[in-house]
Amino acid sequence: MTAWRPLTGSARAVALEVLLHGPLSRVELARRLDLSQGSLSRLARPLLDAGLLVEAGASREPGGGLRDGVRGGAGRPQRPLDVVARAHHVVGVSLTAHEARGVLTDLRADVLADVSRPLPGHEPGRVVDVLAEVVEALTAAAPAPLTAVGVALGGHTADHRTVRTAPFLGWQDVPLAELVRGAVGVEVVVENDLVAFTEAESWFGAGTGLDRFAVVTVGAGIGFGLVVRGEQVVGADSGLGLVGHVPLDPTGPVCRSGHRGCASALLTTDAVADAVSAAVGRRVDHAEALRLAADGEPGARRVVDRAGRALGRLVALAANFTMPRAVVLGGEGVGLVDVARTAVDEALGADRDPAASALPLEVRGGDFGEWARGAAVVAIQRAVVGTG
Repeated sequence: MTAWRPLTGSARAVALEVLLHGPLSRVELARRLDLSQGSLSRLARPLLDAGLLVEAGASREPGGGLRDGVRGGAGRPQRPLDVVARAHHVVGVSLTAHEARGVLTDLRADVLADVSRPLPGHEPGRVVDVLAEVVEALTAAAPAPLTAVGVALGGHTADHRTVRTAPFLGWQDVPLAELVRGAVGVEVVVENDLVAFTEAESWFGAGTGLDRFAVVTVGAGIGFGLVVRGEQVVGADSGLGLVGHVPLDPTGPVCRSGHRGCASALLTTDAVADAVSAAVGRRVDHAEALRLAADGEPGARRVVDRAGRALGRLVALAANFTMPRAVVLGGEGVGLVDVARTAVDEALGADRDPAASALPLEVRGGDFGEWARGAAVVAIQRAVVGTG
């Protein structure tokens, strides 16, 4: 099979518009892209021939056209164009310190299958072997050949191929995309997990159709993403966890870097688990810490409410500076919101101007599958559609 070549130029613009907003009539598509009907037909034909686009049936433009396939009145028949979502399949993998969680998706990032495998160690070669095993297991479930693989991890990545630093793995300058491609035989894209998660929300999630929205993630670290006019704000420092040490509570605990009351000291899964463990006099993990708080255990309730207030303040700060239309809350520690929602809302309201616009909060499930789906989306973007 010949490797798929990412789309370029006007053909990419046509495919992208249909992917994100289709099905669309040719009239509407030409209007959106400022193309003549002739130019649109010329650009769409190779995409139809390649099986990426399909005529989704007949519709009638105002004033005539087809109704249920029958010409009625003046006007030309309009057959909306749509993407064949299963024309390509990609695998997205979320890499943590302990496991590789993978999902198989179609072109609209709908998850078709998922698997996870534990990591036997952090040596790059052993991790690549596990990634290849995940890809092989998911490929067996794919009804069509695999086009690309995306890998997302908590760390600083460069050129969508190299892991510059990944502290939880002890990695520096690991050419991960090259290593994984050698093992699986398809194009591989590597990205920071927050960047990937934010791209998924932009293309196929809560940010679809919004000109500006923000993402805040809570987990092993604290992350912030921002999308403006459909483009995520990224730079050389993306993936460094820059919001992790924003001060939120001057009387709060001290983080491992010596900052008192910062986001990392109050909100990470380890910080919450450690504080609740100290409060109840025995070791608990993050999930049990939240359960104890939900059940009304006084020490746990106090810790979790303090964390909720810190999260509300962080969201308010993000909103006050960036003025998003909505904020998406995600990450494996986002269960905090369910338990401490009153504290989150109170702190958010206290730190926002009373005249400020209402700020919708979209809370994701907190499963590592969301990170893996983000990895699949960056693979779709770069290796299939050709954006970025």
